[in-house]
Amino acid sequence: MTEDAVVDVPDRELLTIGSFAARARLSAKALRLYDRLGLLAPAHVDEATGYRYYRAGQVEQARLVAMLRQLDMPLARIAEVVAAGDGPTAAALLGTYWADVEARVAGQRTLAEYLRGRLSGRSSEMYEKFAVETVEAPAQVVITETRHVLAGELPAWIGASLGRLESAARECGGVTAAPFVVYHSEVSMESDGPAESCVPVADEAAARAWVERHGRARGTKVRIEPAQRLAYTRITKAQVAHPQIMAAFEAVEEWITREGLEQAGPCREVYFADWEATGAEDPVCDVAFPVS
Repeated sequence: MTEDAVVDVPDRELLTIGSFAARARLSAKALRLYDRLGLLAPAHVDEATGYRYYRAGQVEQARLVAMLRQLDMPLARIAEVVAAGDGPTAAALLGTYWADVEARVAGQRTLAEYLRGRLSGRSSEMYEKFAVETVEAPAQVVITETRHVLAGELPAWIGASLGRLESAARECGGVTAAPFVVYHSEVSMESDGPAESCVPVADEAAARAWVERHGRARGTKVRIEPAQRLAYTRITKAQVAHPQIMAAFEAVEEWITREGLEQAGPCREVYFADWEATGAEDPVCDVAFPVS
């Protein structure tokens, strides 16, 4: 006798796995998988035979699990939706997941377009969109926070770390120039930098005193950023997103080479605008390289 066979069980409302699978329009194999993953447990398991039995009321749950899996939803999130039952909470959980999917796909679509341009030899066309200039930056006292961080974690960390440093700057004579982030090594999905958030401040002695009192927990330091010449291009809020910003960095690098200059330090992003108050097409950031 197989598990799919019709057997006599005490509760006549119970269905064998074969009967339940037919109603749910799923395979018995899928139901066994859902059981093993903790997404849909049988109503009863016969201790002697190990046969699984389900209630007719579980059909909709089984179909829901199957459809959520078709959305490539992670098992943990499927479990959350199923546990929430029918209603606005479950719908909100699904909505949040799908918004994340659409954001990821949009980023991948942009990356694919960027790579297609590079592979087809149209890099120069992309670089022409960026106007590159130079500026003489004075020496600055900066308070900094350094972290090894991957590309997916970078936006949240930049916002949080600059927020912490700007708050600290109130005890260090105030902010004297635009905050910036220095990349001491590549930050990507596989490489974690490190990156260094920097906020220029007015009072070096006060900054060193603040770091001595509060800065050790996050590795905050004080250093002098030397006077230097920067080659930079100004980008909009929309262009800050990955991979658009990659084209900006490459455009500046290409310009440096074309002008016969040399890179004299790690690249950086200088944030001169209020991020929350700006729109997608507003300029917010300079992508810059020290040059000599």
